[in-house]
This record gives sequence, C-alpha cells and structure tokens, in this order.
Amino acid sequence: MVDNNFPQSMGQPGIPMGQPVQPAGNPLAKHLRQPKIYIKLPSNGEYWPQAALKKVENGEYPVYAMTAKDEITMKTPDALLNGQATVDVIQSCFPNVIDAWQCPSIDLDAILVAIRMASYGETIDMSAMVPQTEITKDFQLDLQTILDNLTNTVYEDTFSIPGFRVQIVPITYRHATQQAIKAFEEQRIFATVNDDGLTEEVKLERFSKSFSKLTDININVVVNSVVAIQPEGDEVAVTNKNHLREFIEGAEAGVFNAIQAHIAKQKDNFQQKPIKMEATAEEMEAGAPATYDLPITFDQSNFFGSGS
Repeated sequence: MVDNNFPQSMGQPGIPMGQPVQPAGNPLAKHLRQPKIYIKLPSNGEYWPQAALKKVENGEYPVYAMTAKDEITMKTPDALLNGQATVDVIQSCFPNVIDAWQCPSIDLDAILVAIRMASYGETIDMSAMVPQTEITKDFQLDLQTILDNLTNTVYEDTFSIPGFRVQIVPITYRHATQQAIKAFEEQRIFATVNDDGLTEEVKLERFSKSFSKLTDININVVVNSVVAIQPEGDEVAVTNKNHLREFIEGAEAGVFNAIQAHIAKQKDNFQQKPIKMEATAEEMEAGAPATYDLPITFDQSNFFGSGS
C-alpha cells in the first residue's frame, strides 16, 4: 500500500513507480544539531596551543547538546578514568575545540557546565548531607550562575615573590589527567602499607617509594605550570624548560612553596564553591547549625546522566 503522504516518483527513469523521490544529499541535514548556547571561555582563548582551538573574533563559542553516543560515552568507567570520554564529548559538543587534551584547566569546568546546560537546561538537581545530621538535603543548582562565576574569574598568570618575577599558565587537561592517574595509583600502593600480611621491611620500602613518587607528582605540577622566571635585577626572564625544572627542583623551600601557593590559589579560584544554606527547624532539631555550607561535587557520570 502506498502512503499518499509521501511524494511519488511519477515514473522517473530508474525509479520504480510508487517509490518516494529522495532529493540529493541528506534531507535530514537541516534537522541535525544546532548550537543551543554560546559562551565565553574563562581563558578568553589564551593558553591554548594554536592548533587546539579554532578561535572566534567575538569570543562567543557555540555549544551543542550531547548526542546519544555522547551520553553513553560519559557512562563508560574506563573512558572516564583515563579522560578519553571527556575529550570525546567536548570535541563533539564544542566543535571549536580541535584537541581537548590541550584544554587549559581553567576552561574545563566552564565547558562541561555549558554542555550540560545545552543538553538538559540551566538547572540540575543535587543532594548532600546536612552537617552534623543524618539528613539528606535535596536542592536545585543554577548552572548559569556557576558558569557566570567561572567566566568572570580572572587567572593571575604573573606574580612576584621575594627575589623573583614568575609567570605561570594553567596546566592542560592531559597533564591534569596524567597526574591524577599517577596519584591514584600511588595512593593505592600507599594503602598497602597497612596490610598485615606484609613484613615491616616491605612496608617501609613501599612507603618510601610511594612517598617519593607522590612528591615528584607535586613538583611536576609546578614545573608544568611555570613558563618564565625573572630574577630581581635581571632584564631577561628564563624560559628554558630544563633550566626552569633545575631551578624549581633545587630552589630553597621558601621559593618553591611561594610559587606552589600561588598556583594552588589560582586553581582554587576556579573550583566550585559551596553554597550557603539556612537550616530548617527540622534540620536544627537534628543538630544542624543555623547556617551551613553544602559542597558542590560534580560526578561526571551523573552530571551528564539525565535531564534532572
């Protein structure tokens, strides 16, 4: 039976009578994804290698909703652990990003929040334990407010410490992922120190190795962040990575700690801040303070799991 709602071939050569005529190209192309929102990056496109981001003149980048494939990708544990899922979804939904592994850390959360907004809307339902109680608090988070806070935060890449002028850049998503995996592996090994089945000698050996590697991981974060150091009184800054590493590893603790503290402060500025809540009568009766903070923790598998 022929569906009269479809255009018929009218007997064109090579097309059987009664079959619908298909135009050249994909007739569904106009129904493919379109940008849902446009956002500015916290970095304003700085700190990206030239080939990693296709910059736009007005600084407004298009963001698309996730596909079904993207949603499945964000639920794949192994891909989430090694970062590949995040890279794939960013490059799918944020097409101006050519290589998401090179994404500066300060842009990452803004991009992911924007993808969530484009896919499911501007709010997300969350829950957390009320301090000093056994009560679980359900609340709704405004993602636009979080995105605005991120894009309006300034990254201070140049600063002074006694005797030196230092310039840093945000670490890339690749470096952050590599460091996180290494730290996770070492902490897992570190936990075996409490294994009663090991001799004290083996425990001490494992403790020493893990502690040394964890220390190296922390040093590498600083090394990967610093791009220039100018000693006081010198006209030229040192930018050679080998020279910078040698200095950072061999500098006095006070110098290293000052650089590390500034890097940590910049990282903290781009972390999600807790939201302040006023306790209900029921919560106060259960032991909660009159006002309290609820931490905002985004689990990527849940963050992109539904339109909640």
